[in-house]
Amino acid sequence: MDFLKLFFRSISLLPGVIHGTEAMFGIETGEQKKKAALEIVGAAIHLTDAVTNKQIADPERFTAGLSAIIDGVVMCLNASVWARQ
Repeated sequence: MDFLKLFFRSISLLPGVIHGTEAMFGIETGEQKKKAALEIVGAAIHLTDAVTNKQIADPERFTAGLSAIIDGVVMCLNASVWARQ
């Protein structure tokens, strides 16, 4: 899988993963939910395989970027009608 496919696949998983972690963890802190979402997305995109195959040269920065994207998706979801349901 080339990098762009990997990147877009990880982004496309985020809304569902965030919604799922919200449902699973409920009142847990946001940081715990974020960590769970990162772990789920990392496993789903086979992050370890991508690093081993050199598709991701700097896994720490990739994870930090994915973390920032998760923050943005959460902000969008919280600002939407979805948050009021």
